[in-house]
Amino acid sequence: MRILARLAALLALVTGATTAQAQQAIRLWPNGAPGSMGAMQPETTATKAPYGRITRNVSDPTLTVFAPDPKIATGTAVIIAPGGGFHMLSIENEGDGVAKWLNSLGITAFVLRYRLLPTNDNFGMVLFGRLMNRKSLVQAITPLRPLATADGAEAVRYVRANAAKFGVKPDRIGMMGFSAGGAVTVWTVMAAKPASRPDFVVTMYPGVVGDAINVPAKAPPLLAMAAKDDPLVGTDPARVVDAWKAAGAEASLITFANGGHGFGIAKSGKASDAWTGQAQTWFAAKGLLRK
Repeated sequence: MRILARLAALLALVTGATTAQAQQAIRLWPNGAPGSMGAMQPETTATKAPYGRITRNVSDPTLTVFAPDPKIATGTAVIIAPGGGFHMLSIENEGDGVAKWLNSLGITAFVLRYRLLPTNDNFGMVLFGRLMNRKSLVQAITPLRPLATADGAEAVRYVRANAAKFGVKPDRIGMMGFSAGGAVTVWTVMAAKPASRPDFVVTMYPGVVGDAINVPAKAPPLLAMAAKDDPLVGTDPARVVDAWKAAGAEASLITFANGGHGFGIAKSGKASDAWTGQAQTWFAAKGLLRK
């Protein structure tokens, strides 16, 4: 019953929203993204209190740049992949809001709108049903996985190729993914060539990463975080960390007593609120907050 209650709360998040104006962003594939999920409705961004904006029907991936105050800029960059079960993006709570927090640390942030499954106005019920049936969700995202993975890799390649333009160092480009975005982050590391692979990764309650986690040689250091009462991700965060360690790569798992799924940057008064402090400590230990 507890899982049903949490999923019902998620359903409330993705329904009844009002349209909001989208921010200007850089097209990741100016000549058209390779591959397709078929006919898509126009991309939409909508607002649902208290979680802020959500985005659906992304078929033309973009990066939105959030630059820190030059006085505190560290030269570190983080590409943020919001979650949303591949049906939407929690663009405020796990995207723009996170970017602004990273800016406060002197980190340049890039919010990635990666490709999603096509959805209609009933997407909330569709997502709810698939979350209740993991096999159904896996089947739905199988054709999407290579497209979203390509978007992640191209985002890293683009930021690295334009590092001087954005005032960042080409060897300090990381990726932070939430939920489905955490899976996209893991897929990006596994599939990308070294030139388009992030230098460090943070996976927040990653889910549906797949049965095989084939970590490449010289994989970047990884930090995974999740709440113990998360009803959706199961063992995926631990599996990712174990796979990293088995490949001889550095990885850490931090779990919180409570916080559920999708806590993002919004404060809830639960143990998961501490995640930003933990991430900041990890960044500092890696030398990513030094100018």
